[in-house]
Amino acid sequence: MDQNSTTDLSQLCQACGACCAYSVNWPRFSIESDEELALIPQAFVNERQSGMRCDGDRCSALKGKIGDATACGIYAVRPEVCRTCMPGDAECAMARRKFGLPVIDVTL
Repeated sequence: MDQNSTTDLSQLCQACGACCAYSVNWPRFSIESDEELALIPQAFVNERQSGMRCDGDRCSALKGKIGDATACGIYAVRPEVCRTCMPGDAECAMARRKFGLPVIDVTL
């Protein structure tokens, strides 16, 4: 598989989900505007209003099985931290290692 194409990288994420279950502290809000935060369903926001609600370390918006098939229940309005985690970056590699998944190599 050519892991350098956007489509293939997106498919890798949908077969992973490790970044969304790495830590209760990871899905935090940072630079979102009040308008952007208002789009996130309140059921998925933690009690401190500082990030996504988690079930254990797993973001409550994550659907599916880690390392098999996953999807974000609020993908279109997900927080910035979720948008910036990219397949194969340091955060991705750290999360994948936690779940015993091979690191994604995106080198040319």
